[in-house]
Amino acid sequence: MSNSDKAIKTTYFSLLTNFLLALVKWFAGYFGYSHALIADAIESTADIFSSFLVLLGLKYAKRPADHTHPYGHGRIEPLITFIVVIFLIVSAFIIAKESIYNIQNPHEAPRSWTLYVLGAIILWKEICFRVIMRRSKKLNSSSLKADAWHHRSDAITSVAAFVGISIAVIFGEGYESADDWAALLASGLILYNCYGIFRPALAEIMDENRYEELEEEVRQHSLNVAGVELIEKCYIRKIGMLFQIDLHAVVNPNLSVREGHAIAHDLKDYLIANLDNIGNVFVHIEPFEEN
Repeated sequence: MSNSDKAIKTTYFSLLTNFLLALVKWFAGYFGYSHALIADAIESTADIFSSFLVLLGLKYAKRPADHTHPYGHGRIEPLITFIVVIFLIVSAFIIAKESIYNIQNPHEAPRSWTLYVLGAIILWKEICFRVIMRRSKKLNSSSLKADAWHHRSDAITSVAAFVGISIAVIFGEGYESADDWAALLASGLILYNCYGIFRPALAEIMDENRYEELEEEVRQHSLNVAGVELIEKCYIRKIGMLFQIDLHAVVNPNLSVREGHAIAHDLKDYLIANLDNIGNVFVHIEPFEEN
């Protein structure tokens, strides 16, 4: 199974999880009189749409390179990540708006049994975050990473709701709005997490040099190829789940063009075979010059 297929399979898992948990939260929030849980349900509903977008983006990114997209279609991944961040921001503002309204308008205290529902949700969401985040790192998928953070932000809002409902239940009359304050706090935490999702995707779009460890690996592995004296320049960009590498390889200046060309091909094949997630390697041959 290819990395793209693994990422798509992970997204189906995320989509199903978000759908089921959104239903649970809506019902529990409505019948349990918990506005924090309803706010949590709003975010989970947004998560359904964001996971669906991630799924569409991953499927589009699978398309092979063509005449108009010689580097493939992987750039769709960070673009989808931007949209997912927008969903998160909108969710945070909706939660904040509802929380402020409920704080200003007295309402019935939430039911104590909603705490059991939230406890189960928090545990499951944290498991989902860890599973999807581990997969996103393994597959180098920025959109999967954003989807994983959706689960973590969902867990954060659930923790806030748990604390708020606990205060309302324990202290009783006069503390009914505690879960609303918890939901308001959760909206702020969601906005804070948005930056952590947005920044790496922006770096990917802007081709920032953020892969020092991989660059060092490339330089070391390149010296194992016969004829390569040293690597003068090494530029790395990430497109989708794969890395594109531009190298300036220094060779003996007395070699023929044909021999230099063969070394370039050997170097490309060696790096793709021995390093993970390498999409392509472009090798420029430089003559060795003694100073």
